[in-house]
Amino acid sequence: MIAFPPCKINLGLNIISKRPDGFHELDTCFYPVPWTDILEIIPAKELAFTSSGSDIPGNPDDNLCLKAYHLLKADFDISPVKIHLHKIIPIGAGLGGGSSDAAYTLRLLNEIFNLSLSVEQLKKYASKLGSDCAFFIQDKPMHGSGKGEILTEIDIRLNGFYLLIIKPTMHVSTQEAYSGITPRLPHIKVSEIVKQPLSSWKDSLKNDFEESIFKKYPAIAEIKTKLYLNGAIYASMSGSGSSVFAIFEKPVELRNGFVGMEYWDGSIN
Repeated sequence: MIAFPPCKINLGLNIISKRPDGFHELDTCFYPVPWTDILEIIPAKELAFTSSGSDIPGNPDDNLCLKAYHLLKADFDISPVKIHLHKIIPIGAGLGGGSSDAAYTLRLLNEIFNLSLSVEQLKKYASKLGSDCAFFIQDKPMHGSGKGEILTEIDIRLNGFYLLIIKPTMHVSTQEAYSGITPRLPHIKVSEIVKQPLSSWKDSLKNDFEESIFKKYPAIAEIKTKLYLNGAIYASMSGSGSSVFAIFEKPVELRNGFVGMEYWDGSIN
């Protein structure tokens, strides 16, 4: 069985407070984007994980897809499978590719083994794998609070617009991004801002990570500036970076030298 785990962008990201458990209280909107990995899971005699495409750093045995399998295996008598992941979504980009792969592993295993797990049950399993994993159990925009695992459907329609995502060569770790953050309450919640016309987002919809990350990595700030120069209605860093996305009214042919950077562009469905 094959699935196509998508990535996400964050429409606004406020870091509200530090939690007693060491995580942070967030206010954000997750939006799914059809830039996908390719995930195949088939029954096998022995559990195996293989990958192709972009290199996946770290020990393969620690991959989130395998962790998702073991999470269900602990509660259900499921047989071994072979998992193959063709990695396309850039790693360490703030796009949630690894979380999406894990969530889609849960979804496929639920279907393959007829576990009949509900969406809410799948979300509970996914939240054990990562703060934004639960978002990828459903393919729709969501307001995220708590660590990002408390999800509420939100009515945002970007159909007809075009999205460009640029991933520069530098990598920003989540730990590094949070080290520069001073939590604070936003003046207006993300869920209220995104209800306003898209043309107003530039001045009000913020990603709190940008202030410190842009100081440390001016090249990322320069990408955002160039995207506006190329006609973007709205541009922002996604998650903790380092990718930057922009929303356009029509397809754009990039000017101003976006050289040596990985990117995706297409319509927002």
